[in-house]
Amino acid sequence: MSDEQTTEPQAQPQGETGQRRNNRRPFRSRNNNRPEGTEGNVSTEPRQDNRPPRTDNRPPRQDNRPPRTDNRPPRTDNRPPRQDNRPPRTEGVEGNAADAEPNRGGRDRGRGGRRGAPSAPIDSNLRDFVVKNQDAHKNRLNPHFKLNLENNDKVRITPLGGLGEIGGNITVIETENEAIVIDIGMSFPDEEMHGVDILVPDFSYLREIRKKIVAVIITHAHEDHIGGVPYLFKEMQFPIYGTPLPLAMIGNKFDEHHMRDFRRYFNPIVKRQVYRIGNDFDIEWMHMTHSIIDSSSLAITTKAGTIIHTGDFKIDHTPVDGYTADLHRLAHYGEKGVLCLLSDSTNSYNKEWTPSELTVAPGFDRIFSKAEGRIIMSTFSSNIHRVYQAIQYGLKYNRKVCVIGRSMERNLEVCMQYDYIKLPKNIFIDAEEANRMSDKDVLIVTTGSQGEPSSALFRMAIGEHRHIKIKPTDMIVLSARAIPGNEGSISGMLNYLQRAGARVANDRDIHVSGHASMEEQKLMLRLTNPKFFLPVHGEYNHIMKHKETAVSCGVPERNILLMSDGDCIEVNTKMMRKAKTVKTGKTYIDNQNNHQIEDDIVIDRQKMASEGMVMLVAQVSAAESRLLSKPLVTSFGIVADRHDKAFAQEMEDVLEHFLINLKPGLIENPKALENDLRQVVRKHIYRKMKKYPLIVPHVFIM
Repeated sequence: MSDEQTTEPQAQPQGETGQRRNNRRPFRSRNNNRPEGTEGNVSTEPRQDNRPPRTDNRPPRQDNRPPRTDNRPPRTDNRPPRQDNRPPRTEGVEGNAADAEPNRGGRDRGRGGRRGAPSAPIDSNLRDFVVKNQDAHKNRLNPHFKLNLENNDKVRITPLGGLGEIGGNITVIETENEAIVIDIGMSFPDEEMHGVDILVPDFSYLREIRKKIVAVIITHAHEDHIGGVPYLFKEMQFPIYGTPLPLAMIGNKFDEHHMRDFRRYFNPIVKRQVYRIGNDFDIEWMHMTHSIIDSSSLAITTKAGTIIHTGDFKIDHTPVDGYTADLHRLAHYGEKGVLCLLSDSTNSYNKEWTPSELTVAPGFDRIFSKAEGRIIMSTFSSNIHRVYQAIQYGLKYNRKVCVIGRSMERNLEVCMQYDYIKLPKNIFIDAEEANRMSDKDVLIVTTGSQGEPSSALFRMAIGEHRHIKIKPTDMIVLSARAIPGNEGSISGMLNYLQRAGARVANDRDIHVSGHASMEEQKLMLRLTNPKFFLPVHGEYNHIMKHKETAVSCGVPERNILLMSDGDCIEVNTKMMRKAKTVKTGKTYIDNQNNHQIEDDIVIDRQKMASEGMVMLVAQVSAAESRLLSKPLVTSFGIVADRHDKAFAQEMEDVLEHFLINLKPGLIENPKALENDLRQVVRKHIYRKMKKYPLIVPHVFIM
């Protein structure tokens, strides 16, 4: 039924609105009884209040509100009439504007809560304390107020490795008169560095400032932080400060390099104690959780201010040994005022909190309980707490433990010698004994989680290990993530293992990272509250992401610098700037004899691998500048074997043409002659084959 056809009376309005409508004035024509000469909407009805008559030309009200009963003066502006049914105001408006302000609160949505309700009165005393608390927050959160801005001393921070890469960490912190070196790490070569086992930093800058260096400071015992120490100490020696485990592992390296006497430079420290090193540095080691035992962050106090170096870290609230990160000391220095923070950036893209090391235990329990044959567990040799947990679950299921791999054996032995972990010695067996035992009674802990060709697990996979051969009943447990760049070698090793019939477990719940995620990085930034921030340890995209995290935590973008290896950053309480760039690079090491490989050797190997090689042996007459016999031409990686004869004839023609156009007097200088011949042959091969092979000419002048 349409609205026009509805004849039922409408329901009466309820509540306040309905009552207002019942009390409204009876209808009367506005044109009746209007005095002569009156116009517009001026009413002649007697008023019930003392207001003067309206003299403006406003249109009549179109609502049903009752007449006003207050003594307000008439409106003299041209505002349009109200279109709502609100009751008239009955309160007075006498007094000043401040007294009347609360009465208007109901019409101001932003100040008085719901419409029509008067706002609460403001307590001036509480208002004052709001301002005081805001000032306290500003003073607490702004490190600018905690530093001595009249201090003109400065400090220089120079990374020589660890930026733009994973590993090879080394940083120099320098005052006007002294310097310290924080960590001396190694890194691994890429696949183009043929015959190179490890890389250590270029020590050229350390040679320049050798007389200023007062100590080497160690944060923890990972290879990417201590692996380069023996190579530096072969050339120059300084006092080494660190906790016992890193020094013990450096001592093992000294033994391998026949440098046992250098142990006299060790200076073990106690955490939470401040050590004066040289005249310019006060350093405190603060315990930090990581994927290796006995890690530390550093508080380095100089005349310019305090620098916090986190080392590698994560915030683990339930570590295996129960020693949590010393957040209290970090907060202590943050409260005093931190000039600059250097913080680990390796895991900057991970938004979730890094899980505790204890979270791998249920995964181990699940896998070990179902395994029917041998269990071969591989992880990083330095992750002792991971190895310790695997051994604990091996013992739970009545297995004997066989440790294979030189680094794994050495690290486990050191940690047991110094009581970092406690295990009975009768649980261990050697590889030969493991072969004589039932498979269900054996747990093998080994190296090779990254697929390194020389590692024990890889040699087992390809069937070249002396004692252990992979069986179809074996359970391989890979408790490590792939380091960027190692994915190919790990995949190849997995193929070998699975071809041998073994089952492989590499689930996510049997590995956790040792590096801080975004949330832990935020916590570090908030605890230390630095004025300046330098993200370290990682590739450029990692430190860029860490910078974004720091900005979100209140560090001004202008107070953050993204460094590269060799950048010398100068810092004082007023500014931070890049002062200069120093020489950096890598030194190639052959791990078989622990000797350096010269750069030109590596370059020649790369050329031979990618471009090939040509050898020329020729006899030339000194008097006539001509070939005395057919030259001997040998090529590698240039042409197929069936084309060797044609290629040798081509090189003979090039050589004859070269001798015909020989410069006067060049025949008397065989070295210069060979250099020119090398250039001619290289250009000829490039024109024909677009290759720059390694050219090795031997010219005998007869």
